Amino acid sequence: MNKRMGETLFLSEIFESIQGETSLSGLMTTFLRLSGCPLRCAWCDSSYTFEQGTPYSFVELFRQIESFGWRYVCITGGEPLLQKPVIPFMEALLQKNYKVSLETSGALSTEAVPEKVVTILDVKCPGSGMSQKNIFENFERLRPHDQVKFVLADRTDYEWAKTILSQYALSSKVAEVLFSPAWDFLSPQELITWIKQDKLDVRLNLQLHKYVWGASTRGV
Repeated sequence: MNKRMGETLFLSEIFESIQGETSLSGLMTTFLRLSGCPLRCAWCDSSYTFEQGTPYSFVELFRQIESFGWRYVCITGGEPLLQKPVIPFMEALLQKNYKVSLETSGALSTEAVPEKVVTILDVKCPGSGMSQKNIFENFERLRPHDQVKFVLADRTDYEWAKTILSQYALSSKVAEVLFSPAWDFLSPQELITWIKQDKLDVRLNLQLHKYVWGASTRGV
């Protein structure tokens, strides 16, 4: 792995903050937001990742991660799997005993993701305008510690997600299935009502960082 420490990843930002989503919500985490994304979701809140970003060597990234001092590292984007060096980088993080999560759109294969990485698979619903990009074969690669997220813009998205949830028996495959209301599109109260009525085995997933700092604040 030392031979690869000179490899480069392009980042939009690197920062420390609370984890705003998933089952790790509220935990202090180091975030690496990689640049580049093949999707253009209707409700995207990180369109600045479409630009090339800043190059960092593995050595530079580890120096920054170590300076923050947190055990949790979240690799997000954009779409992190667009950059091939992210795979050996995650392997290096694991070798240094970091707890690593990967947030991916599911529009690229997760086959090469290291076994101990917690994959957060963000399934694209129709309201995103990108549902045709889902690679459903990725469901076959899910591990018991992984999580699946659906960002829902309306009732149509909810019904679609409910069908996918049942069709692929997702609740029995992963640690968490997350239903997240798209910010400014769907109210959490309405989503809770639907989940309660249908008695779905899912976790309500709110973007905690937006409630703390606002929807447009970066680096939090």
